[in-house]
Amino acid sequence: MLCDWAVRVLIGRERELAALAELVGSPATTPGISMLIRADGGVGKSSVLRAFLNESRKNGDIVLSAVADSLESRLEFGIVRRLFERVMDDAAQDEDGDTARAEQVRRAVSLLSESAPAAGSAAAAPDAAPDPAILNSLYWLTAALASRGSRVVVAIDDLQWADASSLLWLRYLMRRLDDLPVTVVATLGRGHSFGDERGIGSVLPLFRRQLTLAALGDRDVGLLVENVLGQSADEPFVDACLTATGGNPYLLHALLRSVRTAQLKPDADTAAQITKYVPQDVGRTVHAVICGAGADAVATAQAAAVLAGAATVDLIAWVTGLAEPAVEDGVHALERVGLMKRSGQDLDFICPVVSVAVSNDVLPSRRQALHARAARYLLDQGAPWDVVTPHLLLCPLGQAWLPDALRRAADEALTKGDPDRAVSCLQRALRENLQEDVRASVLACLGEAELARCVPTAVRNLQRGLELSRETGERTAAARNLAGALFALDRYPDGVEVLRRTREDIRAADPANALRLEIDLIYASLSLSTEAASVIPRLMELDMSAAEGTHVERPLAALLAVRAAMAGQSSDEVASFAQRALVDGVIPEDDESFVYTGALLALGTTGRVDLARTYADAAVETAKERGSAFMLAHTSGTRAAIHCRSGNVVKCQSDAEASLGALREINVGPRSSHSVGPTATLMDSLIKQGKPEAAEQLLVECGLAGELSGHWINDYTLLVRGRLRVAQGRLREALADFLRSGERACGRSMPGPGVLPWRSEAALAHAALGETERALALVEEELELARKWGVPEIIGVALRALGVITGGPEGLNLLQQAVRLLEPTAARYVHAQALADCGALERRVGRSSEARSRLQQAVSIAHECGAEVVADRALEELRAGGGRPRTRTFHGADALTPTERRVAGLAVQGMTNREIAEHLFVGLRTVEVHLTKVYGKLGISGRPGLAEALSEALPG
Repeated sequence: MLCDWAVRVLIGRERELAALAELVGSPATTPGISMLIRADGGVGKSSVLRAFLNESRKNGDIVLSAVADSLESRLEFGIVRRLFERVMDDAAQDEDGDTARAEQVRRAVSLLSESAPAAGSAAAAPDAAPDPAILNSLYWLTAALASRGSRVVVAIDDLQWADASSLLWLRYLMRRLDDLPVTVVATLGRGHSFGDERGIGSVLPLFRRQLTLAALGDRDVGLLVENVLGQSADEPFVDACLTATGGNPYLLHALLRSVRTAQLKPDADTAAQITKYVPQDVGRTVHAVICGAGADAVATAQAAAVLAGAATVDLIAWVTGLAEPAVEDGVHALERVGLMKRSGQDLDFICPVVSVAVSNDVLPSRRQALHARAARYLLDQGAPWDVVTPHLLLCPLGQAWLPDALRRAADEALTKGDPDRAVSCLQRALRENLQEDVRASVLACLGEAELARCVPTAVRNLQRGLELSRETGERTAAARNLAGALFALDRYPDGVEVLRRTREDIRAADPANALRLEIDLIYASLSLSTEAASVIPRLMELDMSAAEGTHVERPLAALLAVRAAMAGQSSDEVASFAQRALVDGVIPEDDESFVYTGALLALGTTGRVDLARTYADAAVETAKERGSAFMLAHTSGTRAAIHCRSGNVVKCQSDAEASLGALREINVGPRSSHSVGPTATLMDSLIKQGKPEAAEQLLVECGLAGELSGHWINDYTLLVRGRLRVAQGRLREALADFLRSGERACGRSMPGPGVLPWRSEAALAHAALGETERALALVEEELELARKWGVPEIIGVALRALGVITGGPEGLNLLQQAVRLLEPTAARYVHAQALADCGALERRVGRSSEARSRLQQAVSIAHECGAEVVADRALEELRAGGGRPRTRTFHGADALTPTERRVAGLAVQGMTNREIAEHLFVGLRTVEVHLTKVYGKLGISGRPGLAEALSEALPG
């Protein structure tokens, strides 16, 4: 049966084979059967036809088959000769048949022989009518074969290339099929066709059945992939094969054979580069088809393939030098042979494999010339840079206009957040013979772009750019970028030296830019214990008058905000400087610098956490838009620190992890000082969530368990490590870390608690160890400094620690003061801590009602923050006071009991209290009590705000 034909080349052709099986299965005497199989090239029509003929031969049919060829389309009766060449002599010599019929056969043989062109002679003209006697004789020849009792099958492959005389004979035969047990099957692809009455147009309507072979679908492609490669393939690989070939079986076979030869795995990695494996024989086959379509089609196809998705008729005409009508003719010819399609003005090949095959057939020099002409044309037309750039990158060397175009393309790419494209443009520009000053500028831009991809690579190009630079503004930018990259690699002494040396070189010629370099130099030096003391005198001398009205005004304001925060004199002064510095954001496009981060963090110490978070949110979004992993790491880490200060533990963790992930992308290691900040912040969030084991693992993996470097970020790391040791019960180690953190901070002239509240942490550790006198001395000093600073949340932290250490009625009074101060602030975590401590002490002094309220508040706020350690401790105190809490929060939708949630849901649906009572079979008073509790937990006054408050909690 035909199902046995389902070999590799026939996968996906079950429907067509079944239709042809009906022809084979019909009685041999059945007259008038004909079928036309339509398909594009390579779809498998010839394979289907061969399978049918093999089965016909097995069935005992007389098979007459021929393949039409475009080179013989003008050879008179060319198809007929090939159809009958094997049976003609036997039929003519048949003595058993009818004498008159035998005479007709002999006459047909004779006439065909007489009409055959002599060697070297021209073929017959396409409009020359064949001898009617030949057509009649051929008909009787076919009848003679059919009279032997077997079915005669006439099969012609690629009917579109048949000569006109053979087509007329076929028409003559098919109009008389009802009198003969003859089956005619032909395949029709795309190609040249005759439109007159003697051509193919008069034959096609005579076919009584037609099949159209479509491209293979994903299921059949998967089966074919498995069959050819001998193994199952990943879904992305199958999808890539389908997309690349358009489901064309010939192209699929060729592509898969190439993949098999290369011994590649059919996985996502291979799928991503599947068109690299288009074999050369595909190019030769496609080239032969295109050549048959004419010279204009060849030029058009090559230009369209090289120019890829940018091809339009006007562009192809420009790059090839053809007239637009000639290109239109070429496109039409390519469409006719099934290789090209158009969508509006855009031209493209039927699938990527065809495009690649044609492109691979174009000489490299020709390809470069086409790209150069395309780039110039598109630039003159004002095309978008993302359209022009691919051609710029592939232009030949020596184009005078090219370096400037590449620079402009790189600038546009950076603006749109595509550093990869910018780097490609700048690297290509450096291959040109550039003047030294231009090369310096390109190198500096390249290094800046590479900061978004790979910091070590950026350093090399920035160094070369700085060495070649002569203009002071360009040197300033290159030095600052280079120093920033060196700092990211923990090469702080090298970075500081770059800033210092460049500042000295340009001081006389450009005082403003020299001051700009000095600002970064001072800020970087403050971060190092070995350098801080040397720059503090100069820091204290600076004032805004040195930069009024210049581009140095914002960075100087940022540095002075840091100075004011370090001194701890006036939070209002810090806020004023910081807001002046951040008027254009944390990462202004014209002046990116870590000094703005310093201003933002300083602003956070003033209690304006919400404002600081607004700046941080904008910075993260800007970094995402620019596509810079370096900036994203920097801004996400900064926002994580702000979330930590406000106590939003979950968001703190998310941003810290995002920052570390971005740093890994640009090859900044986990032990770099840039990584230490978000690592310490992440550890802090884990500790507050009650996950000390995870925090300890992070501490060890990042090399933070031992002696820490003198970078100021490790002052904070010591504070966090001390908190971890407290959580682990290692109090003496915790105390040592707290005290070391404070010692280092004071050594940098940062005595205040606004940045690091190390005294209160150390005091609580002293108290836990029974060293009350030392504890009181430290916490009273912090409270004095905090009151001088004047920020409620900083004062509240010190009051809370003093209250816990003091204990008794006096301690309770201090804790109550802390709660009152912290309640209106954004510092939710420390507010929850103070509530929990206050509630615990109130329970111990017998004030149960007040204790319960405080502890419930502490649980709810801590739960909202994600601070499960504080929530758990407050719940324990509630249970110790006789409470039986059923939820981990007492405010918000999560605090509702199942019954309260159900009552609230019915109320949102519009039911009255009485209707709810009847629906739930409870009393009216019960419903009122439940709704009162719901309003209290949700913080609303009645039904008007109920739906909104429940919108995120109720299903549906």
